[in-house]
Amino acid sequence: MAKHNDRWYRFVNWLVRTFFFGLVTGGLKSIGRENIPSTGPVIIAPIHVSHLDPPATSCAMPQRRLRFMAKEELFKGIFGKLIASLGAYPVHRGEGDMEAIRKSIDMLNQGEALLIHPEGTRGDGVRMLPVNKGVAMLAKRTGAPVVPVGIVGSKVVMPRGKAKRRRHLITIAFGKPFTFAEVAQGFNDKEARDEFCRVISERIRKLCNEHGFPVLPAEDSKVQEPAKT
Repeated sequence: MAKHNDRWYRFVNWLVRTFFFGLVTGGLKSIGRENIPSTGPVIIAPIHVSHLDPPATSCAMPQRRLRFMAKEELFKGIFGKLIASLGAYPVHRGEGDMEAIRKSIDMLNQGEALLIHPEGTRGDGVRMLPVNKGVAMLAKRTGAPVVPVGIVGSKVVMPRGKAKRRRHLITIAFGKPFTFAEVAQGFNDKEARDEFCRVISERIRKLCNEHGFPVLPAEDSKVQEPAKT
């Protein structure tokens, strides 16, 4: 990405962090930012319970420019142009989008930071959804470290299915990074993917629980398989 786009991203990040999260929503608090690698590829993996989660995560880590997938329906009109200018790229949910997967692998191989919600979609804020194995595939293929992220308060400010917004502090807690290889030792390929998904889910839940947002494990312990083309 060109330097002027990087400056644009940082300007918008500062603007949203200062005025929207600082004045409108009730504040933004970042914990564990030292766990984010300062350079090189990294997968930022937050829980997903609110539309505010991606911008809140981005604003909580201004030291790294984030790229992120977003559902293709968002790439319409002025808003679509805005998020594209900030590094978003479309993904076709519910089907195997090989173009988005290849783009994700290329960006990580180029040393970028990529935000991926492991659950794939927003949960109800009560229980984690099963983790999609696509995250495991990206972590395995690229060797990128994965930073689990707990988000506390976003579902209070903007809960799923409700238009009315409340003021509340949003806390973003970044956990220690780990790699696919670190959790895959001693397992065959399928077991390694399952173990990776179990670990990332457990670490995200632990971060949420430690900072005042009790989240239950997924009812179905099985992880989600990536959709087939």
